[in-house]
Amino acid sequence: MDDLSDRRRAYVRQLGRQSYVPVWRAMQGLTDQRDKDTPDELWVVEHDPVFTLGQAGKPEHVLMPGDIPVVHVDRGGQVTYHGPGQIVVYPLLNLPRLDIGVRDYVCKIEQAIIDTLGEWNIGAARRQGAPGVYVNDAKVAALGIRVRHGCTFHGLAFNINMDLSPFHRINPCGYAGLEVVSMFDLGGPSRMEDVTPVLLGELARQFGLQLTPAEAPDLAALAAGRTQFAAGEAVR
Repeated sequence: MDDLSDRRRAYVRQLGRQSYVPVWRAMQGLTDQRDKDTPDELWVVEHDPVFTLGQAGKPEHVLMPGDIPVVHVDRGGQVTYHGPGQIVVYPLLNLPRLDIGVRDYVCKIEQAIIDTLGEWNIGAARRQGAPGVYVNDAKVAALGIRVRHGCTFHGLAFNINMDLSPFHRINPCGYAGLEVVSMFDLGGPSRMEDVTPVLLGELARQFGLQLTPAEAPDLAALAAGRTQFAAGEAVR
């Protein structure tokens, strides 16, 4: 993959609504199987309700999970919630090939979300020491990433128009009482399909990517090729 256009091409795969675990396993599988010439991808998905607890996560931050499953995962960060009405994007990128470091990678994702909100005149900002995007100190988007051999998986969760009550069952991102907000509550659009192309365009601009639509991945086949995750993972 020597041509610049090839190195900058990324396939966009729309997964629709999916349970969390099969998508996570497939991300692991693709990352384990890829080499220096494997094209980058962006997966766009809406998840069934789930709490995910990152590697730094403390079980005591899951207050009252109730009927929502809790999945211990291999990303960074603490606990968060995924559910209907939230855009989740998983960038599966080769950072060395794009000449991007991990810190810049995080900043570029945050900036893409900030610029997307700006399209609807919603002012947003970062918060020092707390990755994600905030509007008036309320969190509208969360980040949780993993980099293996220079390749990224996991990604961002952007609240568009969702039931926020499950966030009251956890300490979001490990912060008791952290306020969480949806874009719709801030005067933005209610439909995810209005926001998704803008967000993808901003991600492409930040990373210098040439986006190409592609079919949804075969999650089961990708998951079948993954290496065994570290002992101690759990799904409750």
